[in-house]
Amino acid sequence: MSNYVKEDEAAEWLCAKCDIPLESKNVEVEYMGSKYPVALPRCPKCGVVFIPEELAVGKMAEIERLLEDK
Repeated sequence: MSNYVKEDEAAEWLCAKCDIPLESKNVEVEYMGSKYPVALPRCPKCGVVFIPEELAVGKMAEIERLLEDK
């Protein structure tokens, strides 16, 4: 399980809808039918997940390229 944001870093972010601190929680990221478990900041009330920029444009883009090459 990858952890892209530490618990104390997750609490620095607030949910825009609920205005409460996010918590680092295990979530499944899905792409092209494959699911990947990742610990990401998530709102404990509404469940919205925050995906950090480095993950979205870095690691996820790399995985996307690898999957599309298959």
